[in-house]
Amino acid sequence: QVQLVESGGGLVQAGGSLRLSCAASERTFSSYVMGWFRQAPGKEREFLAAISWSGGSTDYADSVKGRFTISRDNAKNTVYLQMNSLKPEDTAVYYCAADSEGYEVSPVTYEYDYWGQGTQVTVSS
Repeated sequence: QVQLVESGGGLVQAGGSLRLSCAASERTFSSYVMGWFRQAPGKEREFLAAISWSGGSTDYADSVKGRFTISRDNAKNTVYLQMNSLKPEDTAVYYCAADSEGYEVSPVTYEYDYWGQGTQVTVSS
């Protein structure tokens, strides 16, 4: 059972930046597709970005393309989400997730079988 722990959330002004981290408990992390999602109050969970096991393939939602960057360090069992040019509408709980059986990046929520507990990001105007 993979455990995922997010960190790096907080309060930031519009236009600012944050870097989220997600640490995995197992070395098998290096073989998993990893994704970042977010959920705002009253809204469904939304795909943001995904990265292949090697880091060679990434995918982004249109809403964050050009502003957010996903990366991973398999030696540290960690995946990152660099968020720049933050907007108030980016306010949400951010989750990382692992797809232990997939080979390609995917934006589909139900394909991810392990989830972290989330970290709050609040962007003030």
